[in-house]
Amino acid sequence: PAMAPAGSQHWLASGRASPRLVLAVVFVALLLDNILLTVVVPIVPTFLYSTEYEGARSSESPALPEATPSAPGAPPFSCSDTTTVPAGGFSSPGMESSPPAPARGCLQGGEFLAQENTRVGLLFASKALVQLLVNPWVGLLTNRIGYHIPMFLGFTIMFLSTVSEYLFAFSGTYTLLLIARALQGIGSSFSSVAGLGLLASVYPDDSERGSAMGVALGGLALGVLIGAPFGSIMYEFVGKASPFLVLAFLALLDGALQLCILQPSRVSPESARAAPLSTLLRDPYILVAAGALCFSNMGVAMLEPTLPIWMLRTMCPPQWQLGMAFLPASISYLVGTNLFGVLANRMGRWLCSMIGMAVVGISLLCVPLATNIYGLIGPNAGLGFAIGMVDSSMMPIMGHLVDLRHTSAYGTVYAVADVAFCVGFAVGPSTGGAVVRALGFPGLMATVGALNVAYAPLCWVLRSPPAAREKMAILSQECPMHPKSYAPKEAQRELPLTEEAENVQ
Repeated sequence: PAMAPAGSQHWLASGRASPRLVLAVVFVALLLDNILLTVVVPIVPTFLYSTEYEGARSSESPALPEATPSAPGAPPFSCSDTTTVPAGGFSSPGMESSPPAPARGCLQGGEFLAQENTRVGLLFASKALVQLLVNPWVGLLTNRIGYHIPMFLGFTIMFLSTVSEYLFAFSGTYTLLLIARALQGIGSSFSSVAGLGLLASVYPDDSERGSAMGVALGGLALGVLIGAPFGSIMYEFVGKASPFLVLAFLALLDGALQLCILQPSRVSPESARAAPLSTLLRDPYILVAAGALCFSNMGVAMLEPTLPIWMLRTMCPPQWQLGMAFLPASISYLVGTNLFGVLANRMGRWLCSMIGMAVVGISLLCVPLATNIYGLIGPNAGLGFAIGMVDSSMMPIMGHLVDLRHTSAYGTVYAVADVAFCVGFAVGPSTGGAVVRALGFPGLMATVGALNVAYAPLCWVLRSPPAAREKMAILSQECPMHPKSYAPKEAQRELPLTEEAENVQ
């Protein structure tokens, strides 16, 4: 009997030493974060419309007769073949005495929908703005105490954010949802920076690291893939509280997984002192890589708040289609990250990123050409696949650059990478609404698409970045972009998760 606990402890310690289990933890953390991020994308526009615009009209016209209820199970916002209400502005004064076409026509109130672009954009940007401020501090923290404690803190804050959004489903206040999104930004910062840094430390080989990053980003893609369709379907057919209740349960499973595989109470600082954040931000090669991450993701960040509203104004779709419009982009991103996590190292990550940014720009230019949801399949699929090319190439390059030019401590450089993501997801939604009002939705897509095409040639400078002088002797016999490993042999034998296994043995 005394041998059983020792055997189970040995099994648990051996499992904790497995890099694949670490990859599983990071995958699940990114998956949950991005489901929570995108689940409200199709919910918020119609929620604000129904609670604020329709509520205001009903209070202004209390004598209006009640609208004829639609057939059971009919979507709240859809079109018929014969009834179409123009979305270019409010109805004329002469028509105010007749009730708006409920449940069977395009949405009224074009001016309200135009203003809603800005509010929805601010809501989506709040998460990225908070994450942008917290990331540098998380990078410093991981260098001092390791990756285990920040990962678990990320889960805890994520769970609190999910509970807050669950409360929003009952209270229905925009302010509470804004607070919940900001809280999620803090949790995302801990999870993403610590998770990617942990992966880079347990996969010192450059090609293995690229494959692992591709799989981890597949969790991000799967979260985006599930989030928007899941939110729209659950909101319409089950109730607005149901998606958040399911996500709270998944967050608890993520916490249990981290308790089993990681060691949330363990302090294990990096063996090498990380390069200061200011030093990394002065490195032109790191800035080029960060810019590629920022601008390529800015396109989809601008689509999230503006595409559903543009669809409401031009296509009159049922509620469930607002989330399904993002499905092609999510599926192709999942394919792209896993495919180019391996392929990019063979054909050149700089080349994959250059091609990917060009395809991002072309895809964005094609989005406004769609006249129905089926016309969005091609541009959105191309957009997701191209962003997957860029992300799966640039994330390993970030780790490679600090190995090559600085010290092999990864928390700070992945804080820079996450900052690049956050700038894209903060600037995109927050400015997208204003640009839509000034230039229209096609003008917004043309602007961001042209920006990506213009930036793509800069990826060429990452073709063969020079090493730091003190590392030239080590790398003189190796091809600069195809190293086997830059970690010292001692570090490879003593990965962050293997100490307990060695002690037990």
